[in-house]
Amino acid sequence: MGKIKLRKWDSAEYLKSDEDMLLYLQACMDEAGDDAAFIAKALGNIARAKGMSQLARDTGIGRESLYKALSGEGNPSFGTILKVTQALGIRLSAGPA
Repeated sequence: MGKIKLRKWDSAEYLKSDEDMLLYLQACMDEAGDDAAFIAKALGNIARAKGMSQLARDTGIGRESLYKALSGEGNPSFGTILKVTQALGIRLSAGPA
């Protein structure tokens, strides 16, 4: 019997449309609670789906810095998050908890 090859799940591969990306981010925000790194990682997945190089140009933030900030391991400033969401065409909005 042949070996089964598995590969790591990559959410970015399944984010094809702007609607997919918005629904994914909303679901992540609903699940994150107070885990800011989870939201940053979700934005990173969206950024990779759209193209990190273009995001770097649009935000004026270097690609390596973006990868680090949006990895889920970094701690991006709120200013960075705002630049990223704006460049991705995403508007953050408030609602009752």
